[in-house]
Amino acid sequence: MKRPHASESDTNTVDNNSDVSSSGVKEAKKKKKKVLVPPTPVTVGVLAADASIWENAVLLIDKPKTWTSFDVCGKLRGELARALNVKPKKIKVGHAGTLDPMATGLLIVCVGKGTKSIDSFVSMTKEYSGVFRLGQVTDSYDADGSLLKEDSSWQSITNEELYKSRDEHFLGDIEQVPPMFSAIRVDGKRLYESARQGKEVDRKSRKVHVQTFDLTRHDETSPFVAFWVTCSKGTYVRSLAHDLGELVGCGAHLTELRRECIGEYSVKDAWDMDTLIEAVRDQKARLNPDQS
Repeated sequence: MKRPHASESDTNTVDNNSDVSSSGVKEAKKKKKKVLVPPTPVTVGVLAADASIWENAVLLIDKPKTWTSFDVCGKLRGELARALNVKPKKIKVGHAGTLDPMATGLLIVCVGKGTKSIDSFVSMTKEYSGVFRLGQVTDSYDADGSLLKEDSSWQSITNEELYKSRDEHFLGDIEQVPPMFSAIRVDGKRLYESARQGKEVDRKSRKVHVQTFDLTRHDETSPFVAFWVTCSKGTYVRSLAHDLGELVGCGAHLTELRRECIGEYSVKDAWDMDTLIEAVRDQKARLNPDQS
């Protein structure tokens, strides 16, 4: 039997192995998932004189009233850019869930590679405390909006009626229609943009979960009701107050809101903005002693 040339045998072997190898690499790439390194918490206190802490970081911040969530991220980005001697656009900063300007409380902010972990924080359960006022309805469902209606019938609403309506309609899995003053897009346009133009847009209800909705009204002669809500992501607390008011027949709007917790993270462990800004500026002085 004629023995094949070495080159023919080698070529065939190489081709076959190449096919297997190529196929194996493709399969490996499909199966291989990038390991997401959790961001390092930057806790309240003196910041280390080490710029690397901002490469993959997460902070708990107590958002001040009147500030937007974007304001918080923008301020931190600017301070970090000056501390690290880079342009602001080089600093990635993002938050894990918007708080309205009138609200205060916990805002989880990620920096650098930490922004890749934002979705994991967004999906966590939220806890809020606050107050709503019976007998007044606003276009935004909160105190920042324009007054649309006043109804003195709130004076006849008993606590028992509030609790009964809450228990029957606002606990567990519920369907909630987002307020017009929200950032949700409908047909490519944010709802608040249409609202500011005086337009009402049809909105689809969304399923959310309300685990607790505790109500405290010490005096039935008062229109103000304090509450504590534990709910899923995507829940509009403004809508809970508004919809409960509509159900009992007198209307209501939110007057105070504070986010207490996101998952296991509490506002009690959060930076206030003034302290954080001071700490970053102090870190800048230690990182750049020649510029101080």
